[in-house]
Amino acid sequence: MKSLLFQFILVPFVILNFVNNVNAGITSRFIREEWPSVDIPLDHEVFAVPKGYNAPQQVHITQGNYDGNAVIISWVTFDEPGSSKVQYGKSDKNYEFSAEGKMTNYTFYKYNSGYIHHVLVDGLEYDTKYYYKTGDGDSAREFWFQTPPMIGPDVPYKFGIIGDLGQTYNSLSTLEHYMESGAQSVLFVGDLSYADRYKYNDVGIRWDSWGRFVEKSTAYQPWIWSAGNHEIEYMPYMNEVTPFKSYLHRYPTPYLASKSSSPMWYAIRRASAHIIVLSSYSPFVKYTPQWKWLEEELNRVDRKKTPWLIVLVHVPIYNSNEAHFMEGESMRAVFEEWFIHHKVDVIFAGHVHAYERSYRISNIRYNVSSGERFPVPDESAPVYITVGDGGNQEGLAGKFRDPQPDYSAFREASYGHSTLEIMNRTHAVYHWNRNDDGKKVAIDSFVLNNQYWSSNVRERKLKRHYLNGMRMIAS
Repeated sequence: MKSLLFQFILVPFVILNFVNNVNAGITSRFIREEWPSVDIPLDHEVFAVPKGYNAPQQVHITQGNYDGNAVIISWVTFDEPGSSKVQYGKSDKNYEFSAEGKMTNYTFYKYNSGYIHHVLVDGLEYDTKYYYKTGDGDSAREFWFQTPPMIGPDVPYKFGIIGDLGQTYNSLSTLEHYMESGAQSVLFVGDLSYADRYKYNDVGIRWDSWGRFVEKSTAYQPWIWSAGNHEIEYMPYMNEVTPFKSYLHRYPTPYLASKSSSPMWYAIRRASAHIIVLSSYSPFVKYTPQWKWLEEELNRVDRKKTPWLIVLVHVPIYNSNEAHFMEGESMRAVFEEWFIHHKVDVIFAGHVHAYERSYRISNIRYNVSSGERFPVPDESAPVYITVGDGGNQEGLAGKFRDPQPDYSAFREASYGHSTLEIMNRTHAVYHWNRNDDGKKVAIDSFVLNNQYWSSNVRERKLKRHYLNGMRMIAS
């Protein structure tokens, strides 16, 4: 019955996907800013500080190991360090287990951060709801999360994709619409708080407000982090010259589990997906640590266990918006051939404050002396999707290049979020949802065919037809 239901749902998406691949790309003329691109005032209820002495705030979780049966739980206290301890269990208010973590803090100009706690909770059962408690006494706070199913090729799972979020009213609309989507985890493609748009102590204050702003989602499901340019915070006029200082203190990643040497790039496996996070603002050319790590990680991918290979990066590889045009070209020149060789399914990026999806195209035939000068259709290539439309205070990037390049399938300058629902090893359903239309209206939708398994099915069919033909000749 479930299979028949999926086939019924699949039909309109297959039709839409077919149409999008035979017609020229679409540039939507819809542009709507429901609210001004200004940050919400600090006294707004979305930034409310939890009641009680030293109450934990800015609670967020991320995956804690390679395969998904661990989480890192983080929070901040301000009155005193308190305990870096999490109590947890499989029934509400019955905390059978506990885990101890570590505390850190930092300064930024004259701002002193709160006491930032990070606790690894591992050895969890798959596909299980856990309840957890942080803090002490009457100020303790309680939350829950669901672990993913065990790694497997046909395990269904639904991801949300958000980028360039910020803390405006448009950001709030994106967050609330995402929370209605039914997705189980967020793939975040960089640019979190936009605190770097402020100066002096206000930088740290706006990191704190953003942590409280997103807590209603981040405390209950893992957000898989990647860093953008607004996390760099290189501000010599304040004597702040350590890149990613605030981000790295606040948002840990399980980088050691994937043998990475830096929290800026890493990989995880979750349900039926292998997710690789790259850093646009760390060295990535040949022989650098990120280059060497990615070479090894791509060779570790086992498509028989995790068929879906997804890459997250902040700067788009392909982009037809005037904003940040060709900024991803250097990374494309280094990694595009690897993406095609290893049959990456989809690459999500942010940075450009608009939405855009590409056809399957590549530009690997070109070099400085010969070859095709323009991207060409390539069924072995990934789909490139830009979702830098979270709602931050810089506003929308409304100016696309004209005419629309052949590689661009759909583009629109509106706020929103995406979901990718993996159905099985061969098919996933993708939606881009414009904020203004709520959760039920997907403006751009298609069925994503798995690069590894779909090509293997085609090869098996061709081989079967060949062998049948040879038998007929022999007879």
